[in-house]
Amino acid sequence: MKTHLFVTLLLLTSTAWAEFRAGAAKVDITPKLWPVQMVGSFHERLADKAHDPLYARAIVCDDGETRLAIVIVDNCLIGRNYLDRAKALAAKRTKVRADRILVAATHTHTAPPGKDRRTNRDDAAHRAYFKQLVEGIAESIVRAGKNLAPAELAHGVALVPEEIFNRRWHMKPGGIAVNPFGSPNDIVRMNPPRNLIDRPAGPTDPEVHFISLRESGADGRPIALLANYSLHYVGGLPTGGVSADYFGVFAGHIEKALGKDAGFVGLMSNGTSGDLNNISFRVPRPRQKPMQRMNEVAQLVADRVLAAHKTVRFSKDVSLAMEQTELTLKNRQPTAKEVAYAEAVLAGTAPKPLSGLAEAYAHRTLGLANGPREEKIILQALRLGEVGITSIPCEVLCEIGLTLKAKSPLPQATFTIELANGHNGYLPTPRQHARGGYETWLGTCTLEITASIKIEKALLAMLEKVAGKD
Repeated sequence: MKTHLFVTLLLLTSTAWAEFRAGAAKVDITPKLWPVQMVGSFHERLADKAHDPLYARAIVCDDGETRLAIVIVDNCLIGRNYLDRAKALAAKRTKVRADRILVAATHTHTAPPGKDRRTNRDDAAHRAYFKQLVEGIAESIVRAGKNLAPAELAHGVALVPEEIFNRRWHMKPGGIAVNPFGSPNDIVRMNPPRNLIDRPAGPTDPEVHFISLRESGADGRPIALLANYSLHYVGGLPTGGVSADYFGVFAGHIEKALGKDAGFVGLMSNGTSGDLNNISFRVPRPRQKPMQRMNEVAQLVADRVLAAHKTVRFSKDVSLAMEQTELTLKNRQPTAKEVAYAEAVLAGTAPKPLSGLAEAYAHRTLGLANGPREEKIILQALRLGEVGITSIPCEVLCEIGLTLKAKSPLPQATFTIELANGHNGYLPTPRQHARGGYETWLGTCTLEITASIKIEKALLAMLEKVAGKD
């Protein structure tokens, strides 16, 4: 009887003690040595300054049983090897397990390399930056953990349909160019000439999901706001400088509007934007000044989020759940004909006409032919209260994100963060593979053609588990 009473009291005490807590922090990861390369182009671009700072922005949440971290990094794409190092370092310094950490790149095209590439420069500036990147990610988690405080969470959705466009198009006759493999047989084209477009080859997703965190109690000090929008990036910056793009500008607007002190952190993660961008194909825009479009998009998205934020309801009764799995997928392998064409391109003997990207894709083709046959990727599913989050280490085509939302056991509040926990190229569906185009090209897309089906299946099963419905 005494033992039973003791256990009951212990359980009651544990339940009363377990409260939801959250903390946030950001660490400046702007390069310290110059010049640095900037990724996001087939041609080398160097930066010798920063138009605005680059950050690793972190949120740590704890419900008494599960502690997890989400880090959004101002980079184009980050290799799993560097992220694994950062997670191990953070796990060593904090109480967050490495498999309870989600780290994602925003996909700004004006940041130094975050992944080992054939075209990377190997010099002091770039070696220092990879070290700075790993340390900055880990340190952001450390600092966010130190800022943990009793908290409340709210979820909201804003709609911004007018700033996203599907960039894959069915074309009128004459609109398909020879691709980097010497074939004129693609069915769709990315970023095509406007005078030859017919119809978009895929959907868009106008939803901007956001999670808002504030301290519980009368003061209700804001802690962080994490948003998610499926917009590739905006660009339009002057040459020669790194920038966090619209992701950083959005974060700044949110911090200014909601932050009561310097400890508040705004974050914008990238949704499933592999085939979405900010180019208006049907209605051309007038020429704009450098950074103007980037600033306008960030302001509009921030305004919509802030308007929706006024209507959200906070709750302190928040439980957490997180699942992680390592999925083994095959890497695509070029045919003997594709290898022979790549070798001919590099030897200067390939038949004309030749795509302007033929040489770049010849290297990618041979890299796949000589590379590993399989790839292990990390997939994650999280639940924060009633909000579901999935993560994929690819540039994910929009329709995949829409499918996950529609089939999720948390259908009103599920979103996907792409480019998380590594980078494994683009992720089209088999239907989009059949249409061809940049996002499906061998080398742009490295995983097997059925990868999206396997990834969706795994993530939906993990969502069922974190939702407690498996």
